[in-house]
Amino acid sequence: MRKISTLRQIVTQCLLTLLGFFVILPIWGMLRLAFDGTLRGRPTEFRLFPKEWSMTAFLQVLDRPYQSVEFSVLLKNSLIVSFGAALLAIILGISLAYAFARFRFPARKQGLFAILLTAFLPPVAFMTPLYILLSILQIRTTLLALVLVYASFALPFCIWNMRAAFQAIPKEIEEAAFLDGAGDFQTFQKITLPLALPSIGISGLIAFLMAYSEFAIGWLFVDKADNVTLAMSIYAIVQSQYSGGAQPWSYLGSLTIIMSIPVIIVFLIFQYTLLERMLFGSAE
Repeated sequence: MRKISTLRQIVTQCLLTLLGFFVILPIWGMLRLAFDGTLRGRPTEFRLFPKEWSMTAFLQVLDRPYQSVEFSVLLKNSLIVSFGAALLAIILGISLAYAFARFRFPARKQGLFAILLTAFLPPVAFMTPLYILLSILQIRTTLLALVLVYASFALPFCIWNMRAAFQAIPKEIEEAAFLDGAGDFQTFQKITLPLALPSIGISGLIAFLMAYSEFAIGWLFVDKADNVTLAMSIYAIVQSQYSGGAQPWSYLGSLTIIMSIPVIIVFLIFQYTLLERMLFGSAE
């Protein structure tokens, strides 16, 4: 093993320390806001620790954080939309990704380029056609509309990511299954799909995070408070704060922390299962 010089170690550790502060400080700032019971308006001074520790903001948030809507309704909407968008993006993305990876058909390269192009376009570019299409289908103001919108945003990444995973699987493995008498679907289900699970899990996680944290475009497809998600409620609170709202900033910090808990749980579950699959998937 090549020995690293002392100077390089010092520089590396300093850079990693700066990166750690860059990641930790915003999180610590939100924690300080959430637990500071003395905040009545915008923070006017820098503090590492709350002036007065309090859980009042958390208790208020768990009651009715947005207008008259209960927290459980906001959380339910966020989870339905996020898991629905992730599931739809995975189901559609798997079929398209496998087709682009294994089959040869006319305009295949042009189709891949078109999908890649949509990934680089800003989501605002799709607002008008989605608004018209969902209005024609008469589902524009439902949670299903949000699921379809967020799934369409995540599909380009899912397709390209899972296509790379399918291409990395040797064709000889599938051909051996064909020789043993397995059909196309059986080979895909029992051979190809388990080997590609890490990339599929990553695609699903990214799609979930995109849907869970999006708030700007969602307002176009919501006309009543009962369909608002947690991310949209946080945006509404921020807007009210800058327009002279009466809610303290600790209210915003506590809602942000509570909203991050489902993301942490999903990430921990995926982290364990994906690591296990990557280590032992080939042996299975």
